Amino acid sequence: MSTIPRRERLIAALDVPTAAEARALVERLGSAVSFYKIGLELSTSGGYYELLDWLVKRGNRVFCDLKLHDIPETVRRAVANLRGRGVTFLTVHADRGVMHAAVKEKGEIKVLAVTVLTSTGPADLAEMGYAGKLEDLVLKRALAAVETGCDGVIASGLEVAGIKEKFGARLLAVTPGIRPAGGDAADQKRVVEVAQAFRNGADYIVVGRPIRDAKDPAAAAEAIQLTVAAIFKS
Repeated sequence: MSTIPRRERLIAALDVPTAAEARALVERLGSAVSFYKIGLELSTSGGYYELLDWLVKRGNRVFCDLKLHDIPETVRRAVANLRGRGVTFLTVHADRGVMHAAVKEKGEIKVLAVTVLTSTGPADLAEMGYAGKLEDLVLKRALAAVETGCDGVIASGLEVAGIKEKFGARLLAVTPGIRPAGGDAADQKRVVEVAQAFRNGADYIVVGRPIRDAKDPAAAAEAIQLTVAAIFKS
């Protein structure tokens, strides 16, 4: 039986331009969300680490979605700098050298490997020179994540079932690209609804725009929490 608290399965993405706006959104969400993602946009705005410390101090879990991808030594040193700050998840790209370096220094942090971005489709992979199936590439990168000691992967809800079938509980599956029924996919190409993501095997979902852009973000988050509660009744 999973030990993940139900209300932590929803990770709200603080995809806003400034740390001040991120704090305001967190305050609006109140008890509806306890787990937050802070990503690339905020990392370039100033105040990223002050926001991280503020979230941890108020009892929230934090997912640093930095998608690190550099020479292994640089990644190793960057991950070492994050240790001890209360970070729960950190993302790196699924390059073997990068993953190995991150795992070497992760400490208490859970390292998640990005398999294939949810904004990427088969035509994009073909343009990059990859001739195989997208699903096969996801599984190949998930295997590399296992072999290098990563704790989990970032994967679309469309591919997460295959990952869980092959690797089971060995890898946490964190699924972005979540949209409500009939919602606008925007720049995402491989999206799923909340219930479908969990039924396919996701352990966590990351939700950004459907919460951030809602008239009542807290109500939107609570609606998702109700769906989560209905799926994970015990």
